[in-house]
Amino acid sequence: MNQRARIAMSDDDVTAFLESSRKLQLATINPDGTPHLVTMFYGLDEGRITFWTYTKAQKARNLARDPRVSCLVETGDDYGELRGVLVYGKAERVDDRDRVMDVGMMVARRMTPGVPDELLRPYVDKTGQKRVAYVVEHTKVVSWDHRRLT
Repeated sequence: MNQRARIAMSDDDVTAFLESSRKLQLATINPDGTPHLVTMFYGLDEGRITFWTYTKAQKARNLARDPRVSCLVETGDDYGELRGVLVYGKAERVDDRDRVMDVGMMVARRMTPGVPDELLRPYVDKTGQKRVAYVVEHTKVVSWDHRRLT
């Protein structure tokens, strides 16, 4: 077995890792072809990464032009502790207000673990008025867990 295969996570491990993490690095493509990279809190909807942003944000403008994204979730400080999941895909825009609010609640729960929904709802209702949401339909998933090397 090659080293790449040894460190790849199973589908269940990928799911558990994404469920236990809070933030991701989101890469979209700027008009000049350069990457636009930002840190985002995210939610999961039936295993798919979801996020929301202001309608006029650079990432939203980039996605309107080209929906391709890379989403990196990683952890670990030392080489032997590194773990990560890299999701390549297309971000599908969600405009339906109820659905945008649902995504907003998913994201808000990750931002503030343990805070009851009734306290999060006013924030989501207010900030959600100027936001759109996205669901990432993955085309490829790459994972690694360097703890498997020892």
